[in-house]
Formats: sequence, C-alpha cells, structure tokens
Amino acid sequence: MTSTALAQSTGLSGWLRRRRGLLGAIALLVAFPFIISIVIDGQGLAAVVNNDLGNARFLQGLAIEIFILGIYAISYDLILGVTGILSFGHAMFFAVGAYTFGIMLKSFELAWPVALLVVLVAAVLQAILFALVLPRVHGITYALVTLGFASVFWIVIQSSDLADYAGAEVGLQGVDAPVWFLDTTNERFIFYLICLAIFFGVYVLYQHIVDSPAGRVFVAIRENEDRALMLGYNTFWFKLLVLVIASITAALAGTIHTLHQPIVTPNVAGLFWTVTALLIILIGGMGTITGALIGAAVYRLLEYYLDKWFAGAAGLLIGAAYVLLVLYVPYGIVGTWRAKSLRIKEGRDRLLKLLTGGGGKEEPAAKE
Repeated sequence: MTSTALAQSTGLSGWLRRRRGLLGAIALLVAFPFIISIVIDGQGLAAVVNNDLGNARFLQGLAIEIFILGIYAISYDLILGVTGILSFGHAMFFAVGAYTFGIMLKSFELAWPVALLVVLVAAVLQAILFALVLPRVHGITYALVTLGFASVFWIVIQSSDLADYAGAEVGLQGVDAPVWFLDTTNERFIFYLICLAIFFGVYVLYQHIVDSPAGRVFVAIRENEDRALMLGYNTFWFKLLVLVIASITAALAGTIHTLHQPIVTPNVAGLFWTVTALLIILIGGMGTITGALIGAAVYRLLEYYLDKWFAGAAGLLIGAAYVLLVLYVPYGIVGTWRAKSLRIKEGRDRLLKLLTGGGGKEEPAAKE
C-alpha cells in the first residue's frame, strides 16, 4: 500500500468512508421528526422545534425509548454475546442507575453533574460486587448468584424503610428535569438529539472496544477461557473490565430512563428486565453489537404496534413472533445476514452474469 493510499485510509476521508452507513443513519434520524411533522402532521419544521403536539412529538418519545433499550441491551451483549458471561442480574445495573440518579436529584437535591458522578461510583461498585464471585463460580451457577444479587436489590427498593426515597412498590416519581436541555416534556427535540448522540456514541465506543486487543481477549474468554489462561492472560481482570464497562453503560441507560419516564417502577430491577435485554440481543444477533441496536428497535416497535392493534392478544402474537424469529433467523437479524452475506453476494453475481450474457462457459484460468 502506497503512502497516499495509507493516508486516505487512515485520515478523515477514510474514516468518513468507513462510517458512511452510520453517518447516514444519524442524518436520517435527525431529520426524522421534521419528515413526520411535514408529511403526516402537516405542521412544518417549526412545530418540532417548538415542541408542538402531534405524531412527530410522540414518535420522538418512542424513539427515545428505543435508544434507552439499545444502550441497555448493548451492555448485556458485551457481557453475554462477546465475553460469554451468563448473568441473570443485569437488570440491577440498569435499576441502580435509574434509582440512584433520581434519588440524588429528588431527595438529596444534588446538582445533576454530581448526581451523575454518584451513579458512576455506584455502577463501578456493583460491577466489583458481581466480579467478586467470578473466581469461585462459573456458568449457570454464576447466573444464579447474579440473580440472587438482583433479587435482593429488587426487595430492598420496595421496602417500607426506603419508601421516602425509592417510593416502595409504587416506584420513584416526581423527579424534575435538572436543566432545560434534559427536559423531555418541554424540550422533547433537544432531549431526542442528546439521546441520539449518546446512543451512537456508545455504539462507536463498543465497536472500538470489541476491535481492540482487549476485545480479542474478551472473545477468547468466550471461546475457550482455559486456553486464554494458558496463553498468560489473567481472565479475571478482563472479566472485571467487561463488567465495569457494561455496568456504567446500563446505569447510563437507567439515568436516561429516569429523565424520560414519569415514574421508575421496581419492575426495572426484576428478572423480566434482564430477559428483555436477552430477547433484544437474540433478535438482533448475539455478539454482533450492531444487533443490539437493531433488536431494540424491532422489540419496541413490535411490542407497541401489536399492543395497539390487537390489545389483549398482543402477548400471544409477540410470543409467536419470537418463535418465528428463532426458527427462521437463528443467529438474529445481523448475525444471520453476516452468515449468509457471502451466499447472497454469490447469488447476486450469478444473476448479474445471466442478465448481462456472461453466464455461459467459464473462461479458462490464465497460465502462470
């Protein structure tokens, strides 16, 4: 490779070329509320900026929920899909972020940057807690231990002793937006853009982590931890690093959830919320990173529209949809696409040869 070609591949133009799909998706999502406002609502561009009622405002709220689910699911994909650590307590990572941030703002009246710092500390501490048992238990035993941690947290936040802080069984409510640009009620579009930036920022960061030397070790731990140990890697520290990164990311998703939702219920600390993350990465493609984002969109849209159109029968239809996805898209949407992309390319090339008259006898290979 010449120096000019190397500069083009490593410079800004090369980065833009490699990320053109990502940049196109960002541009489309930025323009999405304006398109809805013009085409469906007939209100114009100003309606989005002025936070007027309509489909554009509602769909921004739905997209924010998808962003939250995507950030949460991508953290679980790093633990389970990339590193192979089976955890049934991942919902605790999300719930700690949601409850801690809300309590710091409402009960302790801390400034929002300080509250975020407290969430960061709490996220690191709970990751260390989950890592303490790693040298002793593995596999399904570790999953049950993490489920025990999460169950204890779920019971604690519903206790009457913490009712003044966490709201007991009712949940945490009445958390006001700390600043105007984090106000999802009165500044929906600004909040939408902030969540969009965090959503894709986390995605780019995770892609960089997985492609880094440490990311290769994460994959090695998933494939054969004993061999990774034999090669001299202290897998405990790498798994601790995975848990810290995932815990911070899930806590960040919980923080956004507190800002966006009027109430934080104890359900976000339950087993079902961990299963939700598992379903999302199964839909999108386990271990693909991109699949977590696509799976979050499919999961939330499927849940919303089936509930809207079929009401009581929605649960049955959602279950049937999951079964069909598992049967016909076994590696998830992204995983199946990657697995079959070579066959798709071969079929496309063969079709082009037939259409252009090049489908006859193959030319003999040139002699060396």
